[in-house]
Amino acid sequence: QVQLVESGGGLVQAGASLRLSCAASGRTSSMSAMGWFRQAPGKERAFVAAITRSASNTYYADSVKGRFTISRDNAKNTVYMQMNNLKPEDTAVYYCAARYAVLTDYIRRNTYNYWGQGTQVTVSS
Repeated sequence: QVQLVESGGGLVQAGASLRLSCAASGRTSSMSAMGWFRQAPGKERAFVAAITRSASNTYYADSVKGRFTISRDNAKNTVYMQMNNLKPEDTAVYYCAARYAVLTDYIRRNTYNYWGQGTQVTVSS
């Protein structure tokens, strides 16, 4: 089992920055990749970013490229997402996810085995 706990969300104005953290515990050594998804009210949960275990590869949704940066510290079993130049459309609950499978598809939700409880990010205009 793997447990994921997100933190770092909050209420900010447009143009501000936030850094989300996802602390993993349990059998984390088997995880091949971790990702961030977000869900806005009335919308489906959508891919934001992913990072492989070695951190050699990162992937981003087009909507956040150039503004968000995913990183990880394996010694701390923690994944981060630095979010800069936040926009009102970034408002959502952000979820951390982890998976075992080594796949080239990082976007599909059902390829991830574990999820955190989510952290709210609200960006005011």
